[in-house]
Amino acid sequence: MCSDQLLDELQAQGLVTPPQTEAIRHDEHTRPFSIHYEVRTLLYLGITLLAGGLGALIYQHIDEIGHGVLITVMALLMAACFGYAARHRVPFSWGKAPRAGFLPDYVLLLGCLLFLSLEGYVQYQYGVFGSRYGLAVFLPAALFFWLAYLFDHRGVLSMAVTALASWVGVSVAPLSAFTDNNFRSLSGSAIALGLVLVAVGLVAEFQNWKRHFSFTYISLGANLTLLAATAALLNFYPNTWPSAFEAGVLILVLSGYLVWYARRTHSYLFLLMGVVYGYIVLTYLFLQLVDASTFEATAFLVMLYFSLSALGVVLLFVNIKKILGLYHAR
Repeated sequence: MCSDQLLDELQAQGLVTPPQTEAIRHDEHTRPFSIHYEVRTLLYLGITLLAGGLGALIYQHIDEIGHGVLITVMALLMAACFGYAARHRVPFSWGKAPRAGFLPDYVLLLGCLLFLSLEGYVQYQYGVFGSRYGLAVFLPAALFFWLAYLFDHRGVLSMAVTALASWVGVSVAPLSAFTDNNFRSLSGSAIALGLVLVAVGLVAEFQNWKRHFSFTYISLGANLTLLAATAALLNFYPNTWPSAFEAGVLILVLSGYLVWYARRTHSYLFLLMGVVYGYIVLTYLFLQLVDASTFEATAFLVMLYFSLSALGVVLLFVNIKKILGLYHAR
């Protein structure tokens, strides 16, 4: 039902007066329509297409363009992006800085992508870092962390955390982990890094040091820890830390924390993360218990478990707002 029909019905029932009807109708017809998210989506798409198109163009005409010209153009574009973002930067604050328009945020993001492209290109073409791969991934991590705090940009912060994870993986694991696809040594370091990121997010929130960054730190850190612990739980990497038992306990504890944190922050994401990973552990333990038993009713128990699990999922979604305390928050 359109707004005009609804207003006519409300007026016919005497719930609104004719002047009120006309005022509401005028407001509905003249109210500005927000295209904020559409513009942001187009900007993200534009940056992605620009980066991809430039890459294809360079690949096709690299012999005609020349490496020196290409590196110079990329460096100038990167400097222009950083310069434009710096020109529109608001003063630094440990709180959430006011936005000076959304265009500088995307220009800064493009500059960071150009930096990665430029670094990767000079490494591939000239080998400026040699075999020091740790240095090659540490530089963007350090730069992106600095830019994220300087410009109050959560997108760049996500890139910094990703680069940091790459640096930890390269620094901790031997080169054979990447050449032989043997990633056993990465499980423990991934869990440790994830827990550190969660701790940094908590400190940021409780100390009010860029408190809005805590969501990025906790979500990425918790996902990294839980994924690595789940791999250890399922014995993907045997004879490494943590063991399956330690990984299961870690997942349950962290899942319980995420549920508590979700209720505290009214976050759907953290609630689903805690419930899903906790369910994985409980299901794994149940199947291990059933597999070790000699009950003749094994199939019935499995069917009953998954039926009750499906019922639990339905109840979760029906009562999710109540669980998160959203009714009370309103």
